[in-house]
Amino acid sequence: MQTTRTASAFSVGKAAPESSSSHWWAVVVFFRQRPLGALAAGIILVFVLMGAIGPFLAPYDPDEIGVAKKYAMPSMHGALLGADQFGRDVLSRMLYGIRISMLVGVAASFVGTVAGGILGLASAYWGGKTDAIVQRIVDVLMSFPLIILALTLLTALAPSLTTVIIAIGVPFIPYGARVVRASTMVLKELQYVEAARAIGCSDLRIIFRHIAPGCVPLYIVLTTGLMGVAIITESALGFLGLSIPPPTPTLGAMLSEALTLLMFAPHVAVVPGVAITLVVFAFNILGDSLRDVLDPRLRGSGS
Repeated sequence: MQTTRTASAFSVGKAAPESSSSHWWAVVVFFRQRPLGALAAGIILVFVLMGAIGPFLAPYDPDEIGVAKKYAMPSMHGALLGADQFGRDVLSRMLYGIRISMLVGVAASFVGTVAGGILGLASAYWGGKTDAIVQRIVDVLMSFPLIILALTLLTALAPSLTTVIIAIGVPFIPYGARVVRASTMVLKELQYVEAARAIGCSDLRIIFRHIAPGCVPLYIVLTTGLMGVAIITESALGFLGLSIPPPTPTLGAMLSEALTLLMFAPHVAVVPGVAITLVVFAFNILGDSLRDVLDPRLRGSGS
């Protein structure tokens, strides 16, 4: 029975890359079974396109001041989504701000989960002192609230896009380390890993060729969920004036500038607020849908 399981594990590993049609069919089945996941993926795709090509389609320069358009309400003639207190076009600024938010969200979650994943693999595979040292580092990082650790790192580093990505990515390291470590603790005891050791495979080959692929499903779910957290964290930092320095427009900075305009120009705050809400909602829903499909314990429960 155990030999059959081992053989089936190897056969699955060999059959996976055979054709891309099965992967496309899996995507179609996922969207049919998880309509909310499909909707979330569609929203994310729209925001990705807005971030990628939106600045080229922006009707105005996001920093162009127009005295005649101050506090202009949304209109089909001129400012489609209105203008702020300096007469800057809200739509143009939102398109540039989405670009920053999506870049920070993807890059910060990727940096944090990759670094955490490598630590988790090493910690679980070698165990002993390595595991003890890594887990104490993880405990220290987790003892700080995410926003406080990000603020501390931003205070120590010069404000820029790169430092914002690092400041938000570092607090994500413990999450990647804990998730990947838990999976590795199970996978390293399986027979195909024991067989790889028996035929003389190096530790690094076993880790990255035989163990790491088994952690990918949970890793994808974690990374997707953390993208939403990264975007809302960057927006919070921008709201506090600690994100990308001006004149670069960000959604959080737009919200901060609109605080005094809520009574007579609410559209200036509503537009970036709705954008942040939609994209974070989409990442959270997509992460939940992927978890339901990729987590073996939840595959039987459909919605």
